[in-house]
Amino acid sequence: MAQTTPKGLRLHIGLFGRRNVGKSSLLNAIVRQEVSIVSEHAGTTTDPVEKPMELLPLGPVVFIDTAGIDDEGALGQLRIQKTQKTLDRVDLGVIITDGTWDTFEQKLLDELQTRDIPIITVFNKIDINEPTAELVQKLKNQKLVVIHTAVTNNIGILDFRQALLNLAPEDFIDSPAIVGDIVGPGQTVVLVVPIDKEAPKGRLILPQVQTIRDLLDTDAMCMVVKERELRAAMSNLKHLPKLVVTDSQAFLKVAADTPLEVPMTSFSILYSRFKGDLITQTLGAMAVKKLKPSGNVLIAESCSHHPIGEDIGRVKIPRWLTQYVGGKLNFKTVQGQDFPDDLSPYKLVIHCGACMWNRRTMLNRILKCRSAGVPITNYGLVIAYSLGIFERALKPFPAALDAYKNNAK
Repeated sequence: MAQTTPKGLRLHIGLFGRRNVGKSSLLNAIVRQEVSIVSEHAGTTTDPVEKPMELLPLGPVVFIDTAGIDDEGALGQLRIQKTQKTLDRVDLGVIITDGTWDTFEQKLLDELQTRDIPIITVFNKIDINEPTAELVQKLKNQKLVVIHTAVTNNIGILDFRQALLNLAPEDFIDSPAIVGDIVGPGQTVVLVVPIDKEAPKGRLILPQVQTIRDLLDTDAMCMVVKERELRAAMSNLKHLPKLVVTDSQAFLKVAADTPLEVPMTSFSILYSRFKGDLITQTLGAMAVKKLKPSGNVLIAESCSHHPIGEDIGRVKIPRWLTQYVGGKLNFKTVQGQDFPDDLSPYKLVIHCGACMWNRRTMLNRILKCRSAGVPITNYGLVIAYSLGIFERALKPFPAALDAYKNNAK
């Protein structure tokens, strides 16, 4: 379990602080492995180090050991930038200090509080330097958890571990289902999975696998078919399915072969709800109607992959949007953590389902777009909108459908 749970389903715990305050030593102590290099020389950690593990009774987590926020020089600034990007994807933040509390630590605290991230403050190396009682009380007055540790003497490690368990966000423990809450026990879902150039040889893509598992966990039944087999599969069923879920690229074919009384949506739209904010991204799709030729559109992919000839983000979505708008649009594609700080040039951001990420990362991107006043949607939503089947694709989600209808007025 510790090694096989996808990173996107793990609680992300970030360790932050100055150089040489013992971040790596603390990580090694909590995971009981030498996963980070420890040295008396400041600046040993240069890039964020990730360590997945099982933190019982909580479950699968990933610790992120970051470079010191007080790093120096040109390379130091690059390391600081990587550390700051880590803030966008942590579910729980740990500020580690050796007793010093100045602008570095306060800025970290402010950044984490702005993101509404639970925070643990750790005073490490207390065998060498005790923090002042005034400082500790000041932090406690802000409702912060304060832990005292000395890794070399194994002091406070159990207290730190318990604090991690206590502060795990409730929305992680009670994370939303992918589809199981829409489909009851004993009900049937048909999953339409095209086998094309984008399908990995010998296996299914992650959203499809996780959706199947989610249905099994909720005692529902699923039938997996290719788009050409959907009509025959429907005729073979004694009763109509509760739901049909398709790859967004096959929306039109699946919509034609699915009876109107059967709700239909896509894996990507399911992931807008599971990983992001379905209502916000539903309203974002409506910005397609306002697009004009020569407008700038940002397409964001959470993972890096080698694009194929009919790539959905680089070829198919631009084609469908160009046809909808009736003129050429300017598309820019970014991958992974490469998300622009300045979103003002863009009329719309179209994001993938973010299956490889934790929900916090996606919510932070949505927040950035909202702060910049730029609408954001996702692949499945924008495809359904541009193909004229938006309401049908939203039927399984009454709140999102109502939000769309109210704003469409």
